[in-house]
Amino acid sequence: MLVADSGKFETGGALTLTWPEADIALVTMTRDREMNTLSLELIQELDAALTASVKGSARALIITGKERAFCAGAHLRYFTQEDPRIGSGPFALRDKYLQPIATLFDRIETLPIPVIAAINGFALGGGCEMSLACDFRLMADHTKIGVPEVRIGALAGAGGVQKLHRLVGRGKALEWILLGSHVTAADALLHGLLTSVHAATDLLPAAMALAAKFRLLGPRAVAQSKMAVRLCGDSDLTAARNIGLENLAMLIDSPEWKEGMAAFMEKREPRFPPL
Repeated sequence: MLVADSGKFETGGALTLTWPEADIALVTMTRDREMNTLSLELIQELDAALTASVKGSARALIITGKERAFCAGAHLRYFTQEDPRIGSGPFALRDKYLQPIATLFDRIETLPIPVIAAINGFALGGGCEMSLACDFRLMADHTKIGVPEVRIGALAGAGGVQKLHRLVGRGKALEWILLGSHVTAADALLHGLLTSVHAATDLLPAAMALAAKFRLLGPRAVAQSKMAVRLCGDSDLTAARNIGLENLAMLIDSPEWKEGMAAFMEKREPRFPPL
């Protein structure tokens, strides 16, 4: 849980937040016996960990899982056994369980720091959707990813359908979604869904190496660039260009801008202030 106003994160039952290096945050989902399904506890703790990562001046955040799964999607017991925190019926499930998941994934996508999914095991259903909300996806070579909800009479409702369409194209998205495919790491990489594929033992070091690269970059420039890329996907070319100009204007004459310019002129590495 997050301690109010401090940004300090105390370990809960669903995940841990650690700092393997001073400016890199690592979230590890730890409900491995339940394959890190999206319980209410995991939703709440992950939201708190996002807050703590930003308050702790992380330059990048890595999200990974434990044992067999990155995240195996929805906690299906909520659909088959009534939970008093949710209630029953389609609208209660939508408002008290499904909408909070979608809101959480939207927050991951809009976080001002880069978010890296280190997909150690199965990323299915909501777990795939969680990874799609991240900026980078690194995957272990032995595992699989996908939105197989049609196999149980459902569909990916937290952005998976839309994001797969944009990332891999209409044809491949239709194939994977309508067939409920469990996609191999090699196939996901081939079609542009992944940043890279690694042996299981190399996955976290590779994610750490990627995260460390953001130390050399202006954190506000990274945040504005991330925002520009996200907004441009919903805009025509002229509007997208104007978005880029506005994002650039937000940086001009900031302390980060001035340090970057000075470092360039003095031929030295910049020392950017935290976000």
